[in-house]
Amino acid sequence: MDNNLKWLKEKRINNTIEALKKNGMNGYLVKDREELISKIVELTKEGDTVTCGGSMSLFETGVIDHLRSGRYNFLDRYAEGLSQDEIKEIYRGAFSADVYFAGTNAVTENGELYNVDGTGNRVAAMLFGPDKVILVVGENKIVKNLEEAILRNERICAPVNCERLNRATPCVKVGHCMDCSSPERICNEYIVIKKQRDKDRIHVIFMNESLGY
Repeated sequence: MDNNLKWLKEKRINNTIEALKKNGMNGYLVKDREELISKIVELTKEGDTVTCGGSMSLFETGVIDHLRSGRYNFLDRYAEGLSQDEIKEIYRGAFSADVYFAGTNAVTENGELYNVDGTGNRVAAMLFGPDKVILVVGENKIVKNLEEAILRNERICAPVNCERLNRATPCVKVGHCMDCSSPERICNEYIVIKKQRDKDRIHVIFMNESLGY
């Protein structure tokens, strides 16, 4: 990345971190994957029960591998051979986990988290249950406001994730949201986290690069 562009994006990240802090959430900027894992180790304890929501960012950054390292009691939704009932139990187990890991669809410059879910398990755990929520976020997820967050989901998150999941939805055909009524629709639960009472609950770790969708 060009150094001048890197500087500009870093300023935007730091401004967003300050906005998150004003809303009762924590933000950090790490320079690489090694520093990311170090920050996660700092925020968690060995033996913690941890789990995660669906997130390409967690795979891209090596966080899933770290959670599988044996340091934690990892409720692994991606483990091979799980039945649908077993996956459902992992989803339910998230509410009593010590730490929940996820990405986010968008974070506004005002320090708000915007997310859209298919079944609601990810957004539900972000809202309530786990003692701590750690989000791994690329600079590409930062938007100016909630209007841009909605547009980002319609133009990027929804169609790309439907393509990734092989969903037969209109957005796969046209490349943007059609607000469809398809039974395979993945945009069903919409949430905005504007503020937090518990200032030690939500932690957003930024990397100055593009991560996930």
